Amino acid sequence: MSEKYAIGVDFGTLSARALVVRASDGAELGEAVFEYTHSVMERELPCGIKLCHNSALQDPADYLEALGKVIPEAMKTAGVDKEDICGIGVDFTNCTLIPVYSDGTPLCFDEKYREEPHAYAKLWKHHAALDEAEELTRIAAERGEDFLSRYGGRISCEWVFPKVWEILKRAPEVYRDTDRFVEAGDWVTWMLTGKEVHAPSYAGYKALWSADEGYPDTEFFASLDERMRDIVGTKISKDILLDNVKAGVIGERGAWLTSLCEGTPVAVAMPDGHSPLPAMNITEAGELAIILGTSAPHIVHSERAVSVPGVCGYAKYGALPGVYTYEAGQACLGDGYDRFVRNFVPESYSEQARAEGINIHKFLREKAKKLRPGESGLICLDWFNGNRSVLVDDRLTGMILGLSLSTRPEEIYRALIEASAFGSRMIIENFEEHGVPIKSVCVAGGIARKDEMMMQIYADVMGREIKVAGSTQAAALGSAIYAAVAGGAYDSVVKASEKMSKPVHKVYYPNEDNRIVYEGLFEEYKRLHDYFGRGGNDVMRRMADMRR
Repeated sequence: MSEKYAIGVDFGTLSARALVVRASDGAELGEAVFEYTHSVMERELPCGIKLCHNSALQDPADYLEALGKVIPEAMKTAGVDKEDICGIGVDFTNCTLIPVYSDGTPLCFDEKYREEPHAYAKLWKHHAALDEAEELTRIAAERGEDFLSRYGGRISCEWVFPKVWEILKRAPEVYRDTDRFVEAGDWVTWMLTGKEVHAPSYAGYKALWSADEGYPDTEFFASLDERMRDIVGTKISKDILLDNVKAGVIGERGAWLTSLCEGTPVAVAMPDGHSPLPAMNITEAGELAIILGTSAPHIVHSERAVSVPGVCGYAKYGALPGVYTYEAGQACLGDGYDRFVRNFVPESYSEQARAEGINIHKFLREKAKKLRPGESGLICLDWFNGNRSVLVDDRLTGMILGLSLSTRPEEIYRALIEASAFGSRMIIENFEEHGVPIKSVCVAGGIARKDEMMMQIYADVMGREIKVAGSTQAAALGSAIYAAVAGGAYDSVVKASEKMSKPVHKVYYPNEDNRIVYEGLFEEYKRLHDYFGRGGNDVMRRMADMRR
């Protein structure tokens, strides 16, 4: 019997990556990456139409273009024939929401709507629906809606219904003409299979759905706007696929897009924060996965359902059938480091980095790792894209305390990393305080493999062992594992994970001297966190409103 292979495609914020792996052992044989042609549209559409503050849009045409480039290239690199592909799986940033017609065509593909911002995909970090999220939360609380407790008491502007409500208010004709609002991950599987299928993970974390209760009732949506009364079952599908990893098979269009054989099994799409779990062999309760990328999802399985303030929710089918999986996270990680480097590092540093033949991030890390904890006198709140967990407040902004005339770029760079570690510790302590124990921490993502200083800081700040996942492409590998199950190579994700995962590359242990210093710094961080985030001083919110 010939060897079979699986493909995972990871759709990130800025690019898509395909990974071809051997189904028998998960060996990574070929990969390819494609940077989206239109990237993230934050200020204007390609036609020049200006966007409102806090916009983050994308053109779904980029996702189709990516499929046509990365899959054939990765297969060519791997030396694998399309006849030997047993399945394909995709993961996608969520919530990335696309308004489409009944056949799946995005409204922004229609010439009528090419110049209408609300017809485009609203990326996960589109934060222009702040007012809608806060109003939705207020109404849900007043009505005593049970679903609110599943989401830590607050609904984020990153999620489905605030974005849909924003469209209804600001572009009612787009709302009227939209047949379906669909998550981008589900949309990609629709394009591949020709069949509309909706994953429980997307619906559970970002669309107020649960396996036990379904969606909120019609009266809740009518309380938002009478025009939304019957949104579930019409513009939002109520058909969620349960207990089945397989979404369908490659159809005629999917074969044309990818060069794969018609009939190739396609796995249900996964959020890009959840797909790495099987690649890390995280299948038991209490094992926390932190996925370091543009943002930083924090995902953990639990044996029971409890309400945890400030999380993005829990879903019974979030990553594994029948298991409760909790999601929390930080809305800004790699994005924050990248923006700092692009906008605030002097050209002299860039010149030195080029002279040494290294990129600017590595150059800054080399300088920053020579600093002792606390040496710079800086402490940071890294809320440059709001705070996702545990405050769930997108009006919060970043802050660096302790700047002086002698502050150097590498000191700020290290303070940003320390802030990420402090934020992660806040999330962990919040989980444990509310009945979700954390037994171990495993970190995945390219940053985790590249930045040893950062991983050591995480271990020192948390006072815990930090394991780094074995695969540099954990999200794509996880999607390939789901693909192998969809293709029949395994009868469960757990069994596939045992054979195909790459769990540990390296373990970092706390340095006791550093840990003691960071204990003191963490206490200062918590004081600032609560002062600016829990009502001690609402200056960040007032300034954010002024900017808007």
